Amino acid sequence: MFKFFEGKKWLTSVVTVIIAAIIFYISSLSFKGVSTGALSLFYHFLAFFWFAFFLSITLISGKRKNLFVVAIILAIIYAISDEVHQFFVPFRNASISDILIDSFGILFFNFIYLLSFRKHGD
Repeated sequence: MFKFFEGKKWLTSVVTVIIAAIIFYISSLSFKGVSTGALSLFYHFLAFFWFAFFLSITLISGKRKNLFVVAIILAIIYAISDEVHQFFVPFRNASISDILIDSFGILFFNFIYLLSFRKHGD
């Protein structure tokens, strides 16, 4: 599956920007009275898993393994900026626990992607 996306950098770039925009948009919404439960944790993990999926594949493209750290750092910086953004949205707050969940999603994808390199002897 990674090989398909690695050959389509234009597609992965566009999808990365779209996912970043969706995350930004959802962070802009005011959710008055909504609790932070399992659904919120699931959203954060999945949103940043998919963001990392497309960002990492865009940067690494199956060739530049030295960019794994760059991809992870950029994704985590976006997760932090997302929480800073939420701080200024009415009825929202910034949360370190959300950044940690986002980071787990980012790291989990990159771990899987790194394993795919080892599996194929790259």
